[in-house]
Amino acid sequence: MAPTQSKFYLTTPIYYANSRPHVGSAYTTIVCDAIARYKRMRGYDVVYLTGTDEHGVNIERAAEKLGITPQELVDRNVPLFLELWKLLDIRYTHFVRTTSVEHAGSVQKLVRRTLRRAGKNGFIYKGRYEGRYCIHDNLYVSDSSEPADCPTCGRPAELISEENYFFRLSMFQEKLLQLYREKPEFVQPDFRRNEVVSFVESGLRDLSISRKAIKWGIPWPDDPEHVFYVWYDALTSYMTGIGFGEGEHGSAEYQKYWPADLHMIGKEIIRFHAVYWPAFLMAADLPLPKQVFAHGWLLFQQEKMSKSRGNVAYAEPIVRVLGNDALRYYLLRDVVFGQDGNFSHDALITRYNADLANGLGNLASRILAMIGQSFAGQVPSPEPREKLSGPDYEVKLLAQSQIGSVIEMYGTMEFAGALEGIWSVIGAVDKYLVETQPWKLAEDASQRERLSAILYTATEALRIVTALAHPVLPEATQKIWAQLGQSGKLANVRLDQLAWGQLRPGTKVQKAEAVFPRVEKTETVERIRAMEEQMNQPPAPPAPAAAATPAAPARIGIEDFTRVEMRVGEIKSAERVAGADKLLKVMVDIGEEVRQVVAGIATVYKPEDLVGRKVIVVVNLQPRKLRGVESNGMIVAASVGPEGTPVLAGFLEAVPVGARLK
Repeated sequence: MAPTQSKFYLTTPIYYANSRPHVGSAYTTIVCDAIARYKRMRGYDVVYLTGTDEHGVNIERAAEKLGITPQELVDRNVPLFLELWKLLDIRYTHFVRTTSVEHAGSVQKLVRRTLRRAGKNGFIYKGRYEGRYCIHDNLYVSDSSEPADCPTCGRPAELISEENYFFRLSMFQEKLLQLYREKPEFVQPDFRRNEVVSFVESGLRDLSISRKAIKWGIPWPDDPEHVFYVWYDALTSYMTGIGFGEGEHGSAEYQKYWPADLHMIGKEIIRFHAVYWPAFLMAADLPLPKQVFAHGWLLFQQEKMSKSRGNVAYAEPIVRVLGNDALRYYLLRDVVFGQDGNFSHDALITRYNADLANGLGNLASRILAMIGQSFAGQVPSPEPREKLSGPDYEVKLLAQSQIGSVIEMYGTMEFAGALEGIWSVIGAVDKYLVETQPWKLAEDASQRERLSAILYTATEALRIVTALAHPVLPEATQKIWAQLGQSGKLANVRLDQLAWGQLRPGTKVQKAEAVFPRVEKTETVERIRAMEEQMNQPPAPPAPAAAATPAAPARIGIEDFTRVEMRVGEIKSAERVAGADKLLKVMVDIGEEVRQVVAGIATVYKPEDLVGRKVIVVVNLQPRKLRGVESNGMIVAASVGPEGTPVLAGFLEAVPVGARLK
């Protein structure tokens, strides 16, 4: 068991801010989010850093084509990452931008420390580079002037000839090989470590770490004609984000959390993280990260996702149509972590319907409905321990065994195996219910004790499954947890303290509400692809000046509509806003939280009449203050008659709180 508050610091790659992130970018971030949630549920003090890499010739050239500055370009693109991470409910703690003043100071501090430690002619020297360079992957391809293609993206590498500062990477060959021998866990998986060892054993050449031909970058200390080359710049961000640049020894946070416990990256950048980065840190006499894990690519149409290839899938349409948990579950269940994996809309929806809608979601609804019908919504009593046998005992034994097994597999990042173990319990409980047929026992008063034991066993197994699945399915499991009558945030439950029998008989459960409605595959794929096509469209040119006659409302694309997130909310309380005749301060439960919203409906609706009413809430508006009261959303209403009387929108059918409107 991890000691309470042991630190765990993990990072995603620092994403290049030259375009909109796609599912491939989201994959790494989702993986890290699942790891962070798991570690928190083991009692760790987790710091989770992500961010954007905003320098380099690619950014400079793209900005020039658009007629804007590089800073304007990255300022335009960075919010795309922030908005996506918010949509995906990524619980990072730190976000670093390489254009920040703090980062510039951090990079310059690292190189000054290195120069100071070995002298100006030690680990870093000035020389001349001539060879082929790929601007797309920030990679020196060849020292020859002969034409060559980039081994990563296949595009022609440019001929470069300029004065640079060089890092004596060749001096660290033996130290790196010693690192890999003594700490084999430093590079994972094992086959990636073998690739790194082979690369280093083949001989290391000194590495250019500055550029003179471009200006968009961090200036070299005392030589501003040079700017730092991208990898010395970007890699240092892992320390910048926790305060390396502050003072002589870094901030208190840096001293507490560095070195990183885990750098999570894609396999294409393993050389920079497993060879260059530890060498930079060795030269500066700084602690090395504990592990670099290089996962495989997420392939689409059998190739790595790339906007230039036109084979990109985006996360936003999937989340808006199926929900966040659907994407998380598919990526972590269908892809063997560390290997390449194929992304498919058909496979995503098949997995959603089979495992989430018909599996976990259906099981939760069945159990809760039977408790509601047979035991007035209260968890019944279990079989006495001394009598527990047969199928009841088998379900208990399987659920208990999976607690340790799933924890172990999460710890080694075997997500597919962990989820398979969790779903083995779901399958066993489904089979158990079919065999014991509690719905028939409910018709026979003499079988009430047996019925009680069966439903307790099924409910306790569901409680354990719900807790174990939370790092991967945070939204749905929190809803099921509440439906099971469990108080507080599921994220605060300690997985290593989870055990059979912790469900208290008599606990009041909530009414069953579907967390994963089943969907029709063809229609759903069409909706997702239509949204993706809209996202791939170039911005529309400015519209011509309108005529003087009244115009119809402007048409919008599906991507504009999907940016508005609307959810079903239930009003918990309402009161008038002091000094405002039309305003009510309303507390609305939107599923994951209770929001404070100010609504201009006081002339029509009495506060006491609104409690318990379900309404439609726009939840992703920027907060604003009305008469000094902060409003975090908007309640949707029609405007009726010449005076614009508000009429709240509602539903004819029963709908669960937190359900999205599409």
